[in-house]
Amino acid sequence: MAVRDAVLSALENNRDNYISGEELSGQLGVSRAAVCKAVKVLRNEGYEIESVTNRGYMMPSDDTAISEAAIRNALPLRLRGMDLFVYDIIDSTNLEARRIVLGDNPGSAESACGPARCPAVVLARQQTAGRGRLGRGFYSPRDGLYLSVVIRPDFDISRSSLVTVAAAAATSEAIDEICGCSSQIKWVNDIYLNGLKVCGILTEATTDFETGQIDSLIIGIGVNTSERSFPAELQGVAGSVSAEGLNGHEKSLLAASIIEKVLLYTKDLSGFMDSYRSRSLLIGKEITVYSGTYRKDPTVELGGRKACALSIDDNGGLIVQYEDGTRQTLTSGEVSIRV
Repeated sequence: MAVRDAVLSALENNRDNYISGEELSGQLGVSRAAVCKAVKVLRNEGYEIESVTNRGYMMPSDDTAISEAAIRNALPLRLRGMDLFVYDIIDSTNLEARRIVLGDNPGSAESACGPARCPAVVLARQQTAGRGRLGRGFYSPRDGLYLSVVIRPDFDISRSSLVTVAAAAATSEAIDEICGCSSQIKWVNDIYLNGLKVCGILTEATTDFETGQIDSLIIGIGVNTSERSFPAELQGVAGSVSAEGLNGHEKSLLAASIIEKVLLYTKDLSGFMDSYRSRSLLIGKEITVYSGTYRKDPTVELGGRKACALSIDDNGGLIVQYEDGTRQTLTSGEVSIRV
């Protein structure tokens, strides 16, 4: 283990308690100068580390930086050795996941070269080019939680549309578990809290050109954990999972919970539909359905039809009834919905 990682793990495991440089040096078998250098690197990465003469170093529990060590410690033992790439700032975790899977990773100091084992996770504290559906940008401010889970499907590829449904149920459950709230899912891939969007999910695939089959699925999940000041176009639309904002330890626990639940539900694509239905923001509501292909805003580009959302079937399709009494089962590829 690199000195930086070993120092981070030691501080993470002793939050709110000081550890002297001499003690760290002895525990890790490195010089005190190496410890000091590692602390400087961690501070430059955004970790809040206090230091007091004759007492040593301490990471406070209200530090806002996500910690790889804390995530691994919170994961079940079977997952702690998985490939986990943690960045401070990156263009997009989905893009980096694709680069790693395809062996096209440039090999930065914070990640490994070459294809990752699956499952694998790429995580960042900030994105500069976050992406949503249809090529839209995804607002990814500092101190959010942005992660991509990479899996190799061992289920019938015809069921791959359920992956996003599974990830939405898993993420909503994790948010409620860690944040003590009651989130809802806007079909098919957005998480809402108190009427505001707090999380978006984007699933993408990499393809084996020789077989033409899907080689891996990349599940991108962006959670707003702290931000309360949004650009004008997102005010009244976006929100945070916590009014006070999550500290670094809480964000690390949330990341671990999301990873564990996503991997559980996508293993055989079962066990989540009842949870997904119970969290639906749409069932029983009057909605407008915009069918067809659009680029930016279906309310402008397409004519909509009024309908009532009745239920969600076992394949994740939304069953609606239009004003003329006809029913239809909608899939994510066909529609956009505005409540």
